[in-house]
Amino acid sequence: MGEIDFAALSGIDLEIYRGEFVVVLGPSGSGKSTLMNLLGCLDLPSKGTVFLDSRDISSLDESELARIRGQMIGFIFQSFNLIPTLNTLENVLLPLEFQEEDPVQARERGEYLLEIVGLSDKKRNLPSQLSGGQRQRVAIARSLAVNPPIILADEPTGNLDSKTGDYILEFLAKLHEKEGKTIIIVTHDLDLVKHATRVVYIRDGKIEKIEDVNRKKT
Repeated sequence: MGEIDFAALSGIDLEIYRGEFVVVLGPSGSGKSTLMNLLGCLDLPSKGTVFLDSRDISSLDESELARIRGQMIGFIFQSFNLIPTLNTLENVLLPLEFQEEDPVQARERGEYLLEIVGLSDKKRNLPSQLSGGQRQRVAIARSLAVNPPIILADEPTGNLDSKTGDYILEFLAKLHEKEGKTIIIVTHDLDLVKHATRVVYIRDGKIEKIEDVNRKKT
């Protein structure tokens, strides 16, 4: 911040394993959004290292980071981040266009995902013609477009009513349980921990504790 160094995160030591459902829980200003940006390859650390699938992303340039994000991570944002001039199907197809997928196969994939989230009848609607819950379901379908192994969700139920929020959370839980997706949710809402295998509590840029919950015995 100008000439002042401000450590949004400090001394973070965290491992997230393939197939986990992890909730990063902390109040506003705790550093959880910065942690999400690092986990999602959106930001690079000023110090330290971040490994994704055994590869140190800290040393990669933006084009390499963009490629990794496009192939490995599906993002779900609280504000949905849909393109207002694109219809529902076009928003879902966007990641596939970036990956230069075959247009016919991409369209089949997009329509399949809209069917999965229950929006087949809304594929030609613009975001402004959808409810908040429907827009979040479009965002989920878009996050699954390239079938990434990791789903990273930032306050995914924050702008939704409780019933719709429960639906979104149950859907993410099914992705974890039935498809083996690694789910990472960043939130301040304690109610979102019920499906987690681990909860990471963060405050003032540091990890307070890590709690194992609902971990299946093997």
